Amino acid sequence: MPRLLYSLIFTLCLPLVVLRLLYRAWRAPAYARRWSERFALGGDVRSGGIWVHAVSVGESIAAAPMVRALLERYPQLPVTVTCMTPTGSEQIRKLFGGRVGHAYLPYDLPWLQRRLIRRLQPQVAIIMETELWPNLVAECKRARVPVVLANARLSERSARGYARVSALVQPMFAALDWVAVQTHAEAARFRELGVPEAAMTVTGSIKFDLEPTPETLAQAAELRGQWGLRPVWIAASTHAGEDEQVLVAHRQVLVAQPDALLVLVPRHPERFDNVARLAQDAGFSVVRRSEQRVPAATDQVFLGDSMGELMMFYGCADIAFVGGSLVATGGHNYLEPAALGLPILSGPHRFNFTEISELLEGAGALVEIDGADALAGQVVLWLEQPDRARSAGAAGQAVVQANQGALQRLLEGVGRFVAGAPKD
Repeated sequence: MPRLLYSLIFTLCLPLVVLRLLYRAWRAPAYARRWSERFALGGDVRSGGIWVHAVSVGESIAAAPMVRALLERYPQLPVTVTCMTPTGSEQIRKLFGGRVGHAYLPYDLPWLQRRLIRRLQPQVAIIMETELWPNLVAECKRARVPVVLANARLSERSARGYARVSALVQPMFAALDWVAVQTHAEAARFRELGVPEAAMTVTGSIKFDLEPTPETLAQAAELRGQWGLRPVWIAASTHAGEDEQVLVAHRQVLVAQPDALLVLVPRHPERFDNVARLAQDAGFSVVRRSEQRVPAATDQVFLGDSMGELMMFYGCADIAFVGGSLVATGGHNYLEPAALGLPILSGPHRFNFTEISELLEGAGALVEIDGADALAGQVVLWLEQPDRARSAGAAGQAVVQANQGALQRLLEGVGRFVAGAPKD
């Protein structure tokens, strides 16, 4: 009954959903394309294989090692990856090209999810992290498609949100065939929401299995080599309300290190132009990645206004600030800079990556700061004491290496649902 009410309300709100899509298309034109896929029509859907759903950019990057391993393990099976956003779509195509099928996930209405599942006819549906929809799970169950929640995470805040609509979500959680959860604390939250103990395994986070490709490292070395011998720090995946604080911090950094370069990478591409103007209005000399121009010695900010190059930008830096943490977004993937041996800075809002950030902080690899002054102070400290910066970076790299292996455990679990899976 709750799911029926949910579907009815969703149907009644569909005109508003379409209006929101129009508004987003006005701000980011990519949303105006491929509308039919939102209604389970069109798209590059490859039937009879493995279906992976990754909501956006972060989940697509996290899923990449798993998808590559699935393509290697099951060369006879097609893989289709769905997402929700144009930036996620662009990332999927950049990562895999034509090796996988790709389409947007339709709106969560029973007949739309049913249509997609009939077209896909997957052996298994693998959903990344926490991107669960009641009708998606219910229609997979109806079609006898096993549902795996991979690299599952659930913050305290999200768990409280789900608990408020427990009548709707408990059947959804109870219907999951297997949950590969990152930590024991998150497993307890999933259990409280209805996931059976027998259907859950603590595998760790596959994000620890991140390994920068030689191509990425080579590109980073080439780009950094063009910038000369100057200190470089990066503010990555920043959100509105953070860029201003980062720029204030950079002004203070320049007092101590006049030749310092800030690599500023906003999280969402529709903000690239606004952030460029913000930096210019603040009096900084700005070079944009899209200009394909080498920053001059007098340029102070390099704007990373491209998609799929964040790991390369991290490879160019000496110090990393991870955004989404000075505002209440919950932080982003701290393991990307850690894997490259960078000392890490974060704001206080880390609830999306609590356990990972605490691991790094406990090892001395991450320092929490609460605003522009503290951010500038720690950047300057590490620039002036490179041995301490290197020590912090090495500690983070050691944490990443010590926690690897989740991907293998995940693949073994998924193999139980795939016909003709290799025996490990």
